Amino acid sequence: MLRRLFQLLLVLLLLAGGTLCYAAWYFHGWLERPVRAEKVPVVVVVPQGATFRQVVDRLAAAGVVTEPLLMRGWARYTAADRAVRSGEFLFDAALTPPQVLEKLRGSESFARRVTIPEGLSARQIRELFEAVGLGGRDVYECVMGDPALLAEYALPSTGIEGYLFPDTYDFEPGTPPRLVVRRMLDRFRRVSTQLFAKRAAAGMSEAEMVILASVVEKETGADGERGRVAGVFHNRMRKGMLLQTDPTVIYGRDGEWRKPITRSDLKNPHPYNTYVHAGLPPGPIANPGRAALDAAVDPQNTDALFFVSRNDGTHVFSRTLGEHNRAVRKYQR
Repeated sequence: MLRRLFQLLLVLLLLAGGTLCYAAWYFHGWLERPVRAEKVPVVVVVPQGATFRQVVDRLAAAGVVTEPLLMRGWARYTAADRAVRSGEFLFDAALTPPQVLEKLRGSESFARRVTIPEGLSARQIRELFEAVGLGGRDVYECVMGDPALLAEYALPSTGIEGYLFPDTYDFEPGTPPRLVVRRMLDRFRRVSTQLFAKRAAAGMSEAEMVILASVVEKETGADGERGRVAGVFHNRMRKGMLLQTDPTVIYGRDGEWRKPITRSDLKNPHPYNTYVHAGLPPGPIANPGRAALDAAVDPQNTDALFFVSRNDGTHVFSRTLGEHNRAVRKYQR
């Protein structure tokens, strides 16, 4: 009887040992076996605050890992589960589980890159953020209108328009809209500080600089013309002439640039109509870039008082009304 019990125990031990050997062999193979997702490249988003279980579930759903339970166990054993970063991670090649974890722990996050062109309005920027998946336009509208945020950055009563600096930004997925907006305001503040000496020499406040730069930005996209356009506006203000710039009329009307300006638009007494009101409009009409800001405070020395579009992105500049009218007849009628 004892002999049979001994034999049974020996068999069980052998089976257990064989199972352990097989498990060890399988686990070793899993660690060293690269896995390639069926669809590559694939981007896995790790939101801020996600648990490691949620991260592994996303990796498994994307086909980047095949054994979620083993991945969680190995990550806990190596403490890698406490070092995973949030972000967007691009998987375009077969990786072993340790390589996947290393990617998630490293600084190589597939951040969302967004380019904000010069001359967009705050409304257009909100729409752009929504289009690229960085949050809804309604949320951005609330953030951009937050009195506490405007007060923190000492922005004028006209609001945030003009102070959202156009640039290329890298944002981690899940970045709160408030932080997105703050990044743009911080960038503007650095550029504005760099232009302080020129602005002081021109006798302009920061608000005046931004307003004029926004008008220059909407009038021309030609790099070589911004300084000259700014010079024309400085000349007109110095002589007490109306600026008579169409972009201010459009902004005050409805901000719809595709609709042609009518005679009634030019006579509309809204505050932004520079055909009716002297001086600069009450606030910026767009968000200008560095070149336009620089032109506003350091304009080109010119004797021109007028300019008209050639319809190719450039303008004809004139010193007298007669010259200007001839250019208008040639290019606009």
